[in-house]
Amino acid sequence: MQYKAIHRFADTGPRKIRQYADLIRGRNADEALQLLRFYHNRGAKLLEAVVKSAIGNADDRECPNLDDLVVSEARVDGAPMFKRIQPRARGTAFQIKRRMSHIIVTLSDPNEVVDTTALATTPTATAPPVAG
Repeated sequence: MQYKAIHRFADTGPRKIRQYADLIRGRNADEALQLLRFYHNRGAKLLEAVVKSAIGNADDRECPNLDDLVVSEARVDGAPMFKRIQPRARGTAFQIKRRMSHIIVTLSDPNEVVDTTALATTPTATAPPVAG
């Protein structure tokens, strides 16, 4: 079974959080929390809170093996931006983009985790060229 937690409209840009999402993807949930605990970065703290929420959701839904859960999906998507104008020289304007992000973490049992990298690297069959 999968247990999911989402933090929408996180007040940090997605590029600042994705490096930590790549770090924990595929790891045990407890190991992911231990890794994120030692990074003193706002993105790591936001991601740590979402992983804790996913573990709490699994506990609430009475998961039989909380210690064996694996981070099957850690995704950070872009959210809508606040756009502002900064006046510049000679009457021009500079656009300020205040970026936000959506953080999605899914925990699942280790035997249910599908390796998506293996699916992407399998060769596909191509049709022979048609003589015309």
